[in-house]
Amino acid sequence: MGMPITVEIADKASSSDLDQVFNYFKEIDEKYSPYKNTSELSKVNAGLAKDKWSKEFREILKLCEQTKQQSNGYFNITHGDKLDPSGLVKGWAINQASHQLKARGFNNFFIEAGGDIQAQGNFKPGSPWKIGIRNPFKTTEIVKVITIHNQGVATSGTYVRGDHIYNPLDNFKKVNSIKSLTVIGPDVYEADRFATAAFAMGKFGIAFIDALPGFEGYQIDDKQIATYTEGFEKYVAKID
Repeated sequence: MGMPITVEIADKASSSDLDQVFNYFKEIDEKYSPYKNTSELSKVNAGLAKDKWSKEFREILKLCEQTKQQSNGYFNITHGDKLDPSGLVKGWAINQASHQLKARGFNNFFIEAGGDIQAQGNFKPGSPWKIGIRNPFKTTEIVKVITIHNQGVATSGTYVRGDHIYNPLDNFKKVNSIKSLTVIGPDVYEADRFATAAFAMGKFGIAFIDALPGFEGYQIDDKQIATYTEGFEKYVAKID
């Protein structure tokens, strides 16, 4: 996955339960890593015939095309003659891992990979999961703490991985007008794909999120000014 992954199960669980989740992420990395010559993605980009693409890979491409249409072209996995669905696969994989844990009877857990999070149930009875939003100009500082359960959170930004999201409608130029955009959605898959698309829109991204039913967002621009959606404040943790 190219980044640390954290899994916390608040219910009674064993090490084998965690092993199954991490093994799943290893499988996803082996399939979709753009850095491994043996991955299916690398083979596709090297010219693998379409009739040899896996069913799952085809489904991922369909989801990417759907997101492209829903974001008016701002989500685009085609770079030259290469495909890179990383902006969707990470959130999709976290969401799939969440479904696997729920299928095994777990109701309270937290999965995080590179700032993308699925928070299910509660951290402890009556206490929802708390998530900090970093200051992109001072990453040791938390500017907001939000509380969620049974939802996903995704943050797109340049302060950890550098420039990796570009504007496909403007010759794939770097997005410099904003530094981070955090999106709360019904699950991490939805939050992740729209966070990526909205970040590519620059300062207009927060308005795009505000118009999406069931989504909220918090954006910090290059002038260190924060802008957030109409319903975002209801998720902000109250400090006693």
